Amino acid sequence: MTHLSAHIRNLSFRYRGQQKNALDKISLELKKGDFLVVMGPTEAGKSTLAACLNGLIPHFFKGRFEGDVTVLGKNTRQTTVAQMSEHVGIVFQDFEAQLFSTSVELEVAFGPESLGLARAEIARSVDENLELVGLLSLKGRSPATLSGGQKQKLAIASVLALSPAVMVMDEPTTDLDPESKREIFRITGELRQRNDMTLVVVEHETEEVVNAEHVLLLKDGEVVAYGRASDVLRRPETLAELGVMPIGMAAYFSRMGADTIPLTVDEALSAFRAKGWRFSEERHCALGQGDSRRSRTYGGPLIECRALEYEYPNGVRALEGIDLTIQRGEMVAIIGQNGGGKTSLVKHFNALLLPTRGTVTVEGQPTSTQGLYELGQKVGYVFQNPDHQIFCETVFDEVAFGPRQRKVPEDDIKRRVGGALQAVGLAGLEKEDPFTMTKSGRKRVAVASVLALEPEVLVLDEPSTGLDYAEQRSMMELVRRLNEQGRTIIFVTHHMWIVAEYAHRIVVVKDGKILMDGPTREILAREEELAEACLRVPQVVAFSNALGKTALSVDELVSCTQTDGA
Repeated sequence: MTHLSAHIRNLSFRYRGQQKNALDKISLELKKGDFLVVMGPTEAGKSTLAACLNGLIPHFFKGRFEGDVTVLGKNTRQTTVAQMSEHVGIVFQDFEAQLFSTSVELEVAFGPESLGLARAEIARSVDENLELVGLLSLKGRSPATLSGGQKQKLAIASVLALSPAVMVMDEPTTDLDPESKREIFRITGELRQRNDMTLVVVEHETEEVVNAEHVLLLKDGEVVAYGRASDVLRRPETLAELGVMPIGMAAYFSRMGADTIPLTVDEALSAFRAKGWRFSEERHCALGQGDSRRSRTYGGPLIECRALEYEYPNGVRALEGIDLTIQRGEMVAIIGQNGGGKTSLVKHFNALLLPTRGTVTVEGQPTSTQGLYELGQKVGYVFQNPDHQIFCETVFDEVAFGPRQRKVPEDDIKRRVGGALQAVGLAGLEKEDPFTMTKSGRKRVAVASVLALEPEVLVLDEPSTGLDYAEQRSMMELVRRLNEQGRTIIFVTHHMWIVAEYAHRIVVVKDGKILMDGPTREILAREEELAEACLRVPQVVAFSNALGKTALSVDELVSCTQTDGA
């Protein structure tokens, strides 16, 4: 078995206190240099499987463990986590919990120092791996001052510094901009080829993993499908049923009833032309007219930024010369590269941050005179990580907290809590402990706690982070309904398919400045300019752009496609 990096036989695991197995009779072989992607809905067992590969299960997470996991000839039952860490690196889904040092370089140096490497070799490893993930210029910075995406890159660099033979990454690109996602997979691909590294990645976004060798689909701890990526990813209906996002081109051609299913834009363009299909200019024009009709329903200016600048106490200038107006009733996506200033910008809308220079007004009044308490009633803010927001022991108390602080009568509080929980699909769970819920559930609680304040504006920082595809859809459909009911929605995201399908307008932020601002269809047609901000459009958009007409979803592509009989 020397050609194998990992051998899993009849693996089952049940967490202590649980009634069902998290993994059930999993058998799998990984060759050295293999690239396996593990996909499936929330609670499918993906993270549990990842923890089995470096011995965290059964040594750290206790429960009933059956079967065998052998990695590089070492049985994980008989090998300590410390011993396994020299060979198996893991980047956790909750990557922030992995960071603890006082500077970026010390974080990356910790692993090599623990292995007793020479000082010069440690310094070389630090610089090499920081450069690999694009953080070399941030040496000296505290990890606490980094953006979410930068922290994620740092966690990856700290694991790569150990030169593991097996690299396990649990949703490694969740908070990264599209170009950084591609860069992480390019980096790991190079290392895999150079060092024969085996790569196991838990991932939700299928377009990022087309180049994987194998895909493992899990549901309820069981294997639903396992095979070559090129085969499994051509089954869009199966993926969608499991809460996994289908490849855009595969979904489109499947919907069109094609007998061949392409996976890339180039393959799709060749197949489209070979079939003699055409893109209807008349139907596409109707889509644009719909966009225009919607824009005419907006009210007047609600939030206005004029010459906004913001500088953090450590001297980092986050925003520079921002001029921006948000209209009542809009649904605006704020997008851009990691550390570009997106979150810094939206935190000004409810006085979480106040301008260093310039002004921000809400309903014509400066945020500096209204304050956080007053603005919290008008502009609700949902944090990227729900665990930074929730703290009460029951769902009801969490959602009721804001209204109670504002002395809302108890009868009205019950009405507000009931309505908010109904809106997010959590009605009936008032007595639940939010900290025992899934991340999706906790995120919904956080949204409900803001909705209970009945704000006119809802700001969501990465509303889909940590959610599977079905949960992302559900969350964004909720947000769309709230917008249709009259709320102004502003959201920050790196998921470009969400931008394409849900945003009315896009504001692109780069290096603290607004690079682009306009209607979604118009902005996504400008692929080269988006690339300057480390952004890539989804497959559906890239495909339609190549045909000269921008479509934003598979539904729009299908509606605009004319076959011979159309």
